[in-house]
Amino acid sequence: MLPIITEEMSSEIFTEAFQDVQAWRKNMVQYMKEENPEVNSAILEVAKHDENIDLKAVALGAYLSYRMLELATENDTLTIES
Repeated sequence: MLPIITEEMSSEIFTEAFQDVQAWRKNMVQYMKEENPEVNSAILEVAKHDENIDLKAVALGAYLSYRMLELATENDTLTIES
């Protein structure tokens, strides 16, 4: 089961990402290449199948979702350990 993403968590990630979207996305590309290259490859494959899809927009949405799930998972782990 996936962890619950709260409004506070999504706001935290949005604030982090939207300070400088291009720099954040580039940092996430590097992070994902190291952290989970299979997911990164899947994100990039999506845009290759349809020329009308904006690769940067797809990647941004996917990376935002990944970070929110990552943060929610960390929060769940901390809650369980407490």
